[in-house]
Amino acid sequence: MPQPYYMNRELSWLNFNVRVLEEAEDPDVPLLEQLSFSAIYQSNLDEFTEVRIGTMLERMKSEPKKKDSRSGMKPKEQLHAMLDGINALIPRKDRAYRETMEQLAAYGIEHVRFTDASAEEQTFLEQYFKREVKPLLSPIVIDKRQPFPFLRNKELYIVVQMASKNDVRLGIIPVIPTGRVIRLGKTGRFILLEDLILHFAPQAFKGHHVLDAAVIRVTRSGYIAFSDSAADEETDFREIMEEQIHKRRKRKPVRLQMNSSLSPEAMTYLLHTLGLKKRQLFFEETPLDLSFVYKLADFTDAPELRYPVQKPQNRSDISTRRSMMAQIAERDILLSYPYESITPFLRLLDEAALDPDVTSVKITLYRVASNSRVIDALCQAAENGKEVLVLVELRARFDEEHNILWSKRLEDAGCTVIYGPHNMKVHSKLLLITRRGEKGIENFVQIGTGNYNEKTSRIYTDLSLMTANPDIARDARHVFDALSTDSLVEQSGQLMVAPLCLRNKILSLLEEEIRHARSGEPAYFAAKINSISDKGLMDKIAEASQEGVQVELVVRGICCLKPGVPGYTDNVRIVSIVGRYLEHSRIYIFGTEERRRVYISSADFMTRNTMHRIEVAAPLLDDALKERAVSLVQLCLSDNVKARAGQPDGTFLHCTPVRGKDAVDAQAVQYEQAAKNFRK
Repeated sequence: MPQPYYMNRELSWLNFNVRVLEEAEDPDVPLLEQLSFSAIYQSNLDEFTEVRIGTMLERMKSEPKKKDSRSGMKPKEQLHAMLDGINALIPRKDRAYRETMEQLAAYGIEHVRFTDASAEEQTFLEQYFKREVKPLLSPIVIDKRQPFPFLRNKELYIVVQMASKNDVRLGIIPVIPTGRVIRLGKTGRFILLEDLILHFAPQAFKGHHVLDAAVIRVTRSGYIAFSDSAADEETDFREIMEEQIHKRRKRKPVRLQMNSSLSPEAMTYLLHTLGLKKRQLFFEETPLDLSFVYKLADFTDAPELRYPVQKPQNRSDISTRRSMMAQIAERDILLSYPYESITPFLRLLDEAALDPDVTSVKITLYRVASNSRVIDALCQAAENGKEVLVLVELRARFDEEHNILWSKRLEDAGCTVIYGPHNMKVHSKLLLITRRGEKGIENFVQIGTGNYNEKTSRIYTDLSLMTANPDIARDARHVFDALSTDSLVEQSGQLMVAPLCLRNKILSLLEEEIRHARSGEPAYFAAKINSISDKGLMDKIAEASQEGVQVELVVRGICCLKPGVPGYTDNVRIVSIVGRYLEHSRIYIFGTEERRRVYISSADFMTRNTMHRIEVAAPLLDDALKERAVSLVQLCLSDNVKARAGQPDGTFLHCTPVRGKDAVDAQAVQYEQAAKNFRK
């Protein structure tokens, strides 16, 4: 039954993307970074459209009357609310782009249309079109003899309407997917390729009278229906995933974007042909694909247009002259990305690959970098004769193809590649290195909140624990044993392991705080997570609030729990930070200082994480590391620059510095702290 403190998942996500858009509107954000946030907003929305709109359309067919348990809305009602929410934000997104570009004009960076170009520029563009563009175009006239072509997902096309005595006659020109930004001379003035083709489109259809033309972009469903029965067949799982990816490319359209309208008859024909409703049509003034904005950084050296350079720092307390395994054997090490470098972890992997006494390396991979040093080290270890077990998650959304290729390379190098349980993703970030030492078997474990990805370690905030604790190593071995035998961890000691040994432990620890509150003692729970939607956890948090437990949450994205709802979540405070870096670390804190237990984890408080994935949470047993994680959460809670405070209606409002108090930007403070303790 929906509770007053529940928020619809889809609408909560739209609220999150508004917080991203706010960064594109923020005058304190450098102008080129504002453009980047506009592009991130659009990229986020693309994925939301592919996955969530695609999924909701499937639910409308399969479960049309099933109500959302958090809001009581049926699939059709949710779909309409999602589409209306997206449409309502288009003018705001268009305005953010337009105003940023207007300010960039002072630096010579201008986005021009053909008609806005000077006579000299128009001459250049006409010659450029004839020489470089027109020979590559493949225009198609659509009529009874030529069916409507397949439009690729998220690619740009020019659609023209031509004069016809009877039926609607259209023409389609695919926009070449490279070289979109055409710079006008040595200036920062530029035109986009689609605008150039749009202007000269009539030349591509000689013999036809072109009435109108527009740029369009189709988004297709990214929904993948993976049947459990398919996994039981003899077909290789990798082949099944390759087939599903192939099918996804041809899935039905779920959105049509246009930069201008055609005649009513042409619009009706276009929507009907694509199988779309009017609600799924969106008119946008800005370019339909904003990924080009990152190229504009090449047009200027003005430092004020970008964030100041911040390089991940090398820790002064981690020696480059000593083995990482030797240092981890002495004490637990906690790395904080992107403020601190990922290099110590990469060194650990490299050492394991080369150390003749290392017998095995086991790791779970969800997403990795394009040129991955992690993959290189694993291949090197296998080629050096070590037992290397790699779980590659082939179902990591939109990274499936990359992971299939990585799995083949790892196998070729001699690694044992597995895919885990057929009915759930493996989202844990877990590494186990086993070494035959002088005093017997030694184990080194790394547990992280984020992927083994050198690229994202520079832009995502994540924590990485490296430990030689034998109890944690024992639990890690149980996790890999379960993954290798298509089973689940049913009991664990130090680690929390989803789906059977994480959610119930969190609920138990929350219940413990409730007991302390009922006894009149101070009680506390805090978490830093990406999302929260698990009703069981939300209900327990609401219960804790009602019993007097102080609850503080830092939630970046989806937040289906409303704070401050009278009589339900009065003692719950929620903060969301959207800033220069993507907040990605997960931290759980149970209890007041004298009895505090702290965990870092790969798991958010979403049902998919707690009940339908393999996730791992690890305790911080060292007092200094525990205090460090707690301080990080408290710092985020004190942010009054990039933080937004959750409201009882599910929205978030910008926090502002209180008079007399300093402004606190949690991400800036963390970098300053890292810089004070660095090694050149």
